[in-house]
Amino acid sequence: MFSRRTPRSLAPNRLSEALARRRRQGLPILDLTRSNPTQCGIELPSEAILAALGDPRVLSYEPEPKGWLGAREAVAAHHAAQGAPVDPDRLFLAASTSEAYSWTFKLLCDPGDEVLVPCPSYPLFECLGALDGVAVRHYPLLPELDWAIGRDELEAQITPRTRAILLVNPNNPTGSFVHHEDWLYLTDLAARRRLAIVSDEVFFDYRLDRSVRPVSALCLDSEALVLTLSGLSKIAALPQMKLGWMHLGGPSALVAEAAERMEWIADAYLPVSAPVLFAAPRWLSLASQAREAVIERCRAVQATFDEACAGASVVRPRRVEGGWSLLMEGPRSPTGADLALQLIEKDGVLIQPGHYYDFANEGFVVASLLTPPLEACAGATALRRCWTNPSDF
Repeated sequence: MFSRRTPRSLAPNRLSEALARRRRQGLPILDLTRSNPTQCGIELPSEAILAALGDPRVLSYEPEPKGWLGAREAVAAHHAAQGAPVDPDRLFLAASTSEAYSWTFKLLCDPGDEVLVPCPSYPLFECLGALDGVAVRHYPLLPELDWAIGRDELEAQITPRTRAILLVNPNNPTGSFVHHEDWLYLTDLAARRRLAIVSDEVFFDYRLDRSVRPVSALCLDSEALVLTLSGLSKIAALPQMKLGWMHLGGPSALVAEAAERMEWIADAYLPVSAPVLFAAPRWLSLASQAREAVIERCRAVQATFDEACAGASVVRPRRVEGGWSLLMEGPRSPTGADLALQLIEKDGVLIQPGHYYDFANEGFVVASLLTPPLEACAGATALRRCWTNPSDF
């Protein structure tokens, strides 16, 4: 009686079962996967965040499909301050980036149509696609080329039902920004094949490698339709406030038609609450404080892992250009899945195996750079010991 848009089985995997068992037993857990900035000991301007919720205008309901203009202007000002000026009239506000994806799929796809997504990447697109009746096909990011796009493989995935190419910039969990050469290739390919580009840039403000000069889709000249997604969850470290947005870019005629259709979709939902809309300008003005605190934490934890793994030839933290994740590479035996299971069962250390992100290499695991530094040190030490001396486990 249930929709096939939901999974056939909701049974937990082995790692989830081991974690639940440890919790039932009351045993300690050292969690290296926490990515919620409100629960990682990062200092945020709490009083100012709360004060922004007291706007008396919330007592009146004045729905706008695109979202309140004042909030859209604040979003545009934020991006302009980062070097990417945008038109508030091309912005649409949603309750989250996930909802913005759903609207994007509704705009571009009929049931059974396809979108191309990067591999590896965060394991959300299959779920969001399934909920909208959209099929997901993967194209590879190549580790030997610093996670550049595998162009031949991408083009081989395009079918008559392909509607869009999705990007995550920077990628989660590789921490790699989209290469400038790949941008030029993608905009040309998308225009020629009548595809849209969807660029998820929720982590774009978190550049950890100072030598990198990333390129935002907001700054692109493109003959293809480009939808750029972001939100408060990462930009202001406020996942609980539920505000995402999308920007429409590309040729003016194409953008005009897309905007008209997107406004029709948004008008059917009107999802963003008035308190969040009226508080958004103040929260965005505080975003730089949150960003600086998060970047400081990420760099400190990255240094902690680098130091803890120094000299261990079998353990290699990969270079991180941006975002909140740290990718580590070790031996393929034990696999990342077996390693994660051993760590939680023996040491109470929780880490994400690479197969969660569809890595072809079995030797990858992923940790959160928001982990408190002392916990990161203990976790990195346990990880090194497990990888270096697997017989001890």
